Amino acid sequence: MPQDDGAPTPRKPSLWRTVRAVAWGFFGVRKHSEYQEDIARLSPLHIVAVGFVAVLVLIGVLLALVKFAVST
Repeated sequence: MPQDDGAPTPRKPSLWRTVRAVAWGFFGVRKHSEYQEDIARLSPLHIVAVGFVAVLVLIGVLLALVKFAVST
């Protein structure tokens, strides 16, 4: 039987929260309290996966901008 020691159960990390944390990381702006909260809640695997996808999207956007700038 599980014991209730009075500690709050950690909430399940959401995709939106992970995306938001990675986006703020890209900009380099983050409140210390929110950073600590993210460390406690988010999965490192999710952060790496979302970060990898974000880098791919950033590279795609930059390539599209360069292609557009060169063509005009």
